[in-house]
Amino acid sequence: MSALPQPPKALTAYRPFWAKRFGPAPFLPMSRAEMEQLGWDSCDIVIVTGDAYVDHPSFGMAVIGRTLEAQGFRVGIIAQPDWQSADAFKALGKPNLFFGVAAGNMDSMINRYTADRKIRSDDAYTPGGEGGKRPDRATLVYTQRCQEAFKDVPVVIGGIEASLRRIAHYDYWQDKVRRSVLVDSKADLLVYGNAERAIVEIAHRLARREPIEQLTDIRGTAFMRRDADPSAEGWFELDSTEVDRPGRIDDLISPYQEIKQEACATEPDAPKPIAIHKIGRIQMPPRDHTVVRLPAYEQVKSDPVLYAHANRVLHLETNPGNARALVQRHGERDLWINPPPIPLTTPEMDHVFDLPYARSPHPAYADETGSHDGATKIPAWEMIRFSVNIMRGCFGGCTFCSITEHEGRIIQSRSEDSVIREIEEMRDKVKGFTGIVSDLGGPTANMYRIGCKSPEIEAACRKPSCVYPGICPNLNTSHDPLIKMYRRARALPGVKKILIGSGLRYDLAVQSPEYVKELVTHHVGGYLKIAPEHTEGGPLSKMMKPGIGAYDRFKQMFEAASAAAGKKQYLIPYFIAAHPGTSDEDMMNLAVWLKKNGFRADQVQTFYPSPMATATAMYHSGMNPLKGISRDETRGEKVDIVRGERRRRLHKAFLRYHDANNWPLLREALKAMGRADLIGNGKHHLIPSYQPLTDGGYESARRKNSTVAKPSAAKPRQGQVLTQHTGLPPRVTGAARAPAARPGKPGKR
Repeated sequence: MSALPQPPKALTAYRPFWAKRFGPAPFLPMSRAEMEQLGWDSCDIVIVTGDAYVDHPSFGMAVIGRTLEAQGFRVGIIAQPDWQSADAFKALGKPNLFFGVAAGNMDSMINRYTADRKIRSDDAYTPGGEGGKRPDRATLVYTQRCQEAFKDVPVVIGGIEASLRRIAHYDYWQDKVRRSVLVDSKADLLVYGNAERAIVEIAHRLARREPIEQLTDIRGTAFMRRDADPSAEGWFELDSTEVDRPGRIDDLISPYQEIKQEACATEPDAPKPIAIHKIGRIQMPPRDHTVVRLPAYEQVKSDPVLYAHANRVLHLETNPGNARALVQRHGERDLWINPPPIPLTTPEMDHVFDLPYARSPHPAYADETGSHDGATKIPAWEMIRFSVNIMRGCFGGCTFCSITEHEGRIIQSRSEDSVIREIEEMRDKVKGFTGIVSDLGGPTANMYRIGCKSPEIEAACRKPSCVYPGICPNLNTSHDPLIKMYRRARALPGVKKILIGSGLRYDLAVQSPEYVKELVTHHVGGYLKIAPEHTEGGPLSKMMKPGIGAYDRFKQMFEAASAAAGKKQYLIPYFIAAHPGTSDEDMMNLAVWLKKNGFRADQVQTFYPSPMATATAMYHSGMNPLKGISRDETRGEKVDIVRGERRRRLHKAFLRYHDANNWPLLREALKAMGRADLIGNGKHHLIPSYQPLTDGGYESARRKNSTVAKPSAAKPRQGQVLTQHTGLPPRVTGAARAPAARPGKPGKR
C-alpha cells in the first residue's frame, strides 16, 4: 500500500445542489428582506460569525459562504448577533441543513484580552473598531443560542477558536486545562484547519439526508462517541496514555517516531516509507485504521506532565500524509479527532479565490451615502482591502504561532494567473484603489510554491519544522516563481507599486540573493518587518527559530541591495518578551544588542499562551515537548517559565530599555544580576544613573542618551502593522489594531 494518502474528491467534482439555479448573490443575505429579493424562501445553511461580514477572501465567513454557494447551497450570514437571547439567531429563519458557527478570524479571548489579561478597548473586526461586540468564548455562546433558536438543527463549529480548542487545552485566562470546545459547546461536529473540503462534504451528505451522527469519516473533523470500542470496528488502538519510556522503539509504532535522516535521502536506493506497522512477525493495520489514545481530559487537567505528553503526540500527528486519528476520553464519552484535511491543490485554491466576492463590507455597514468611512469603517478590512493572498500554510513550525496548527505546514499556492486576475479585479472594481498593492503574501511573504522535493518523503515526514534547526536538504528553496509573479504584477497597467507587508522568512530569503535584490529594489516601502524574536540561543531553541546569525546575513544582503538601488531603507525586527525558556540574562543581552544596533521598540509583544501551542504546553508544564517527556528528572528538558506580573514586566522593560518609566525596575534588576556596570551615562551603558523628575523629562533624557541612528524611531503610519504572529493580535500604532490574520492567516476558518 502506498504511503501517500488517496486523492480526495475535488471541490469542483460534486454535483451542485438544486438551489444553484438562483445563481450567486451580490452579498450573502443578512436579513429576510435580502432573502426575498433573491427569491429565497429559506436558507440551506446559516453561518454565525463574531466578525462583521466583509465579502472578501481574507474573511472566513465569506470564504466558506461563497464556497458553499458555488456548490449550489443558499447561504445566509448572521454577523455579530446580540447573544443575550436567541432572537437574533432566528433572523433568517430555520436553516434546512445546519448552522455553521465561528468566533471570527481570531480566538475571541485573544481578541478581547491583552497578554496581561486586560480588556482591550477596540476590536478590528467590528465597524468603528468598537469593542465588546462578541461574547467571551463566542463559539460556546453562539452554539447555545443556535440550539435554543432551533433545537433540531445540527450545529457545526469551526474557525480558529474551535480549531485550537479541539482537544483538552490549557486556558490562559482561567489558568486551567479546559475540555475540548466540542464537549463544552455540545455542537454536533467540529471542523478544524482550512475547512473547505470538510464543509462541502458535510453539506452534500446532509443534503442527501444522512444523519449528522453518521458523519464520522471526514478528515479535518472531530466528533463525540459514547461507549465505542475501536477494535470492534476494525481499528487498532495505539495506547499513548503515559509518557515516554526507555527501551526499544519499534518502526512506526511509537507516537514519538520521527523520520530518520537517512530516510530523507534523495538517492534512488533510499529507504521508502511504509504504510504497514510491524513488530517482529506481527502485522498491524495501516495508519488509516490506527487510532492513538491520548491521556483522558480528567488526567491531563491535573497532571502537567501528561498534558505536555498529549501535546507532543498531537503535534506529531499533524502531517496529512501519515497522521493517525486521535481519541481522548472526556467523562463517559470519547472525543475522536480525524486526521487533518488533505491540502487544496492549486486548481482548488484558484477556485476558492476566484469566487465572486464583492470585496467590500456588506452594505448594512454603510452610512446613508453608501460610504464605509467614519463610524462604519472596519479596521481589519481597511488593512487588507488592497492586499492579495497568494498562499496558505507555513512549514516554520514556530512553537508560539498558530499557523501550522491551523493551516498545516504544507504550502498551498494559487496559480500566478489567479493572483494576477485578482489584482486586476481589485484595480478595476475596488473603490479608492490608488495603484498601490499593500501586500502579495500570506502567513509568510516568501513560501510561495516552496515545499518538499519528494511527495513520498513529505508524506512520511514527522518533523515539526522544515527550517529548524536548519533548512532541510529536501526542501525546495527556489524563489523563482515568486520573482516571476512580482515582475508580472508590477508590470500591470494601473499598478504603481507593490509592497510586501507579510512577515518575511529571512532564513529562506538568503537562499536566493536574486529574490532579496528583487524585493529590496522594488517592493519595500522604506521599512521591512522581520521577526528574529530573540538573540539568545535559549529562547530561540524553545521557539524553533534560527539563530541571530541568520538575521545578520540577511541584514548584510538587505543593506547591500538597498545601497545598489540608491535607497535608504530599514529593517524593523520584532522580539518577544517572557517567552518560555527566556532567562533574565537573556533579556538583558537582547537589550544590549538592541542598543548596540540602534533599535528602540515603540511597542513590544509579551508572550501570549494561545490554546494548543507547543510553547503554551511549555508554559503550563515547565517541560519541553520538543525533547520528549519523562517523569524521570534526569531525562527530558525543564524550561524556565516567566511567571508573575513583576518578572513579565521586567522582560518587557528590557525590550523598552529606552523608556524612562522602566529605568527604576531595570536598575534594581541589573544590580541584583551583578550587572551594575550597565548603569551609567556613557555610550556603552544600557540605562542612565539618573531619573527624570517629570514625564516631560523623558524626551530630554532620550536626547541626551541618543547617540546612534534608530531606524525604528521613525513612527509608522497610523494603524500600520509592526509585527504579525498568527492567532495573536499584531502590534500597531495609533488607535487601529490590525487583524490577526492577513490574507491566509489562521483566523480565516
